Amino acid sequence: MFFVINRCTGFNMSKSDYFENALMSLIFQGTAIDDIAENDSSSPATALTLALHTADPGESGDQTTNEATYTGYARQSVSRNSSGWSISGNVVSLIDNVVFPVATAGSETLTHYSIGTGSSDRVLYYGVLDTSVAVVPGVQPRITAGTVTEG
Repeated sequence: MFFVINRCTGFNMSKSDYFENALMSLIFQGTAIDDIAENDSSSPATALTLALHTADPGESGDQTTNEATYTGYARQSVSRNSSGWSISGNVVSLIDNVVFPVATAGSETLTHYSIGTGSSDRVLYYGVLDTSVAVVPGVQPRITAGTVTEG
């Protein structure tokens, strides 16, 4: 999976390599950007949540939009720090596999994922899974380590 976060409506411009990495470090690792942004010091998120979807949640959707419903399904948390995400050369990668619960009942095809804030259901990033997953009882979906989000 990958995302491009270079769109700025109304301007024809790009972010510098420094700022692309700094922005991804703020979002995925909670690292402040000098003179620009802090990681909310009162109650910063310590994890991001990954959700699976049966269709595109879309730009205006949230993590409940088209979310998986198989019996046993639950979103999975990934630490919002350097033990959860690696950032190098404008690319964010998962450090470890993200393993979802085994389906105990129900069937559906998973086609999309989202990365969000969890408690608010807000989607930060979303995309198409590299391979659709046909879920039936006994199947355990996973997103593998090294899966990338490009800046």
